[in-house]
Amino acid sequence: MNSLNFFHTYVSPDAHIAVSDVLNSAMLSEGKLVAKFEYELQASLGLNNTVALNSGTSALHLALVLAGVGKGDEVILPAQTYIASGLAVKYVGATPVFADIQYLTGNIDPISIREKITQKTKAIMVVHWAGYPCDMTEISAIAAEFGIPVIEDAAHALGAIYRGVPVGAISELTCFSFQAIKHLTTGDGGGLSIKHESMLSVAKKLRWFGIDRASSSMSELGERIYNADQVGFKYHMNDYAAALGLSNLAGFKDRLAKVRNLADQYRKGLDTVSGIELFNNAEDRQSSYWLFGVHIDRRNDFVRKMKSVNIPVSVVHQRIDRNDVFDGLCADLTTQKKFDASQIHLPIHMGVNDEDVEMIVHEIKKGW
Repeated sequence: MNSLNFFHTYVSPDAHIAVSDVLNSAMLSEGKLVAKFEYELQASLGLNNTVALNSGTSALHLALVLAGVGKGDEVILPAQTYIASGLAVKYVGATPVFADIQYLTGNIDPISIREKITQKTKAIMVVHWAGYPCDMTEISAIAAEFGIPVIEDAAHALGAIYRGVPVGAISELTCFSFQAIKHLTTGDGGGLSIKHESMLSVAKKLRWFGIDRASSSMSELGERIYNADQVGFKYHMNDYAAALGLSNLAGFKDRLAKVRNLADQYRKGLDTVSGIELFNNAEDRQSSYWLFGVHIDRRNDFVRKMKSVNIPVSVVHQRIDRNDVFDGLCADLTTQKKFDASQIHLPIHMGVNDEDVEMIVHEIKKGW
C-alpha cells in the first residue's frame, strides 16, 4: 500500500528535460512553447481557442472583464467553491450573489439561479464541483432567456464531458487551473477557453498589458511600438511553465481514465454501505474526478476513524460566503447548509492505486 496523501502533484518523468531545455536557452518568458501548449490543449481535449495564463484566478478575472462585468453589476455564483471565484467578482467591482446548490453534486442549482436574477445581473458563473459538469443545458437556457453570459469555472474539470461535449467547448468563456495539485499542472497556471475569435484577440492583448504583441513591431531605437487603449494585465504564461504543461499533457487522457476507474471502484465498494450517500453520476456526463465526494453520517467520527488508520479525508472547501471580504453576504441557502453538514472527500489521484481504494473501502466498511 502507498503512503497516502489527500492531494498529489503529477510530474511527467520527461518534464525535467523539457524544462531544462528552456532554462538553458535563457528564453524564459512567453514564447513558442506557450503557443504550442495552447494548441495542444485545444487539439487533444477538444477545447475552444485557449489562452494560456499564469493562474486560474487570472482566467476568472479576465473572463469577467471580457464579459463586460463592472462596478454596480451582480454575478450569480455558488458559495460551494474556492474563494478565488468570489474574489474575481470583487476584482471588477461587482457584487457576488450566491445561489444554492444541489445536494448530490455540489453544483449550482439552475432553479436558484433563476430566483437570484435581477436587472443588475451581468453574468452567471458556474463551478463544476469536483470535476462533475453542471446542468449546462438548463443553465444555458436561462442565460439565453435573460441575455446573460455564462462563465464556467472549470478549475476542477479539465477533461470532463457534458452530453458528448468537452467542458471548455460549451460556453463562451471557460476558465481552467493548472495549479500544482490539479490533474494537469504547469506548476502554477491557468487557461481561458473562448468561443469567438473577436473576444480571443482581445484576451490575448489584455493578458499582456493591453498590448498586441503579435502586431506590434520594434522601433529602430529598440522599443516596441504600441498604443494600449484599455487597461491590461500581466497574466501571460511563461515558456518553462508551458514546457512542464506540455510534458504533463502527454498521457493525460490515460491518467484521467485511471482516475475514473478508481471512482468506479469506490462506487461499487461503497454503494450499499450504511451511513454513506454517494454523489450523482448521471449517464449524460463524465466527471474528471478531481475529487471523490460523499455525504457521511457522523462526519467527525468518520474523520477520526480515517485518521486513525492513516487515510486522509477532507471537506476541501466550505462555503465562501462566510468570509468577511464578501461584506456579510452569507446567504440563506437551504441545500448549501445541508451539504456543509455532511460532505467529505476521499483520496483520488494518480498517487492512488486499486489496492489503496480496496483498503479504504475495507476500512470504511468496518464502521466509524
